[in-house]
Amino acid sequence: MKIGIVSLGCDKNKVDTENMLGYLACGGHEIVSEYSDADIVIINSCAFLK
Repeated sequence: MKIGIVSLGCDKNKVDTENMLGYLACGGHEIVSEYSDADIVIINSCAFLK
């Protein structure tokens, strides 16, 4: 499966996105940079809790 991923948020969120990319690639998925080429697009965002 071709997967695109968008990371929105803080630096910690970007690290989490990089980890997800690694897991997905190891699982045999193809990571694409053009969302129009992706079968699925993951949007990884964050929120702060008080």
